[in-house]
This record gives sequence, structure tokens and C-alpha cells, in this order.
Amino acid sequence: MDEPLDNLYFNWLCAKVIQLENPTPSLRYDMLFRILHSTEYVWLIPGDDDRAEDGVELRYTFLQETGLEDDLHWEHQVCSVFEMLVAFSKRCEFATDVPYIDWFWEFIENLGLRDFNDAADGWDLVPEILYTFVWRQYDFNGRGGLFPIEHCVHDQTQTDVWYQFSDYLTDQNRMP
Repeated sequence: MDEPLDNLYFNWLCAKVIQLENPTPSLRYDMLFRILHSTEYVWLIPGDDDRAEDGVELRYTFLQETGLEDDLHWEHQVCSVFEMLVAFSKRCEFATDVPYIDWFWEFIENLGLRDFNDAADGWDLVPEILYTFVWRQYDFNGRGGLFPIEHCVHDQTQTDVWYQFSDYLTDQNRMP
């Protein structure tokens, strides 16, 4: 197999979140996934380092599932936003029994990225949206981040992602 490890891994990540029941199969998200995968997930709040570690841990799962050889350079690259979202979706599934693919697409929707399929226009907005998310420039109530909250008590820009998720579940009356 001559394909670079990162390409194989990227395709593996994509396969984890592609919605096969999509009513319009021609609407693909390859471009969005590539941007998510090329954008570093930067953690600023203690606890969010765990989200980055979860994202990097996906690489080991990939290597185990595929039986491919480890590449130390690739292994030590920073966590991408794509990896963080896939890994966090899996954590959310474990906590709620909602399928991780549903969580992933809810995150994409909440970030305002759902309309950025491969046929979309306006791609210049995507880096701005990701900047707002990564650097926590979203609103106090989480609008512009993963978890917009109607009845916000805590400043979501100062709350780690796991507790934002918990606040979101409470706000949405979706506690398990």
C-alpha cells in the first residue's frame, strides 16, 4: 500500500461520520472535512486537553483496526478539529446513547457548517467560523460554538467542552 498514512487515516475518519442515508448522495462534505482536518484544535481551558488527547487517541484505534505500521512523526502531530469532533462525538454517545454520528452532525449544525457541502459557495466563512470556535470567540451562551444554550448560567467561553455539553443537555432537557 503506497498511499500516505495520513490520507488513509483521513479517509477512515470520513467513513466514521458520512451519513449513508443522506437523501442526496451527491451532497458530499470532503472539502469541509479536509478543512476541519487541517485546522488545529487548540485547547485553552483545563479539561479540554482531554478532548485533544481523545482526538489523538483515534490514531491508535485506526492503527489497531487497520494493522498498519505506526509512524512516530505522524503520531505526534497536533490534534485536528476533525479528530476532536469525531472523538468527542463518541464520548457523547457513551454518555447519552445517542449515536455518535448524530452528535457529530449536531456539532456541525451548531457551528453553522452544515450548509458547506462540496457544492456550496461562501467557503471564505469557514475559517472564520472555525477561528470563532477554536479560540472561544463565541457568545457567552455558546452561540457560535458546539453548544448554544437558551438558558445560560455559566459563561460558555470559560467552561470546558465537557461541562458545556452537560449544560447543553440540561438546557435541551436531554439528560440521560
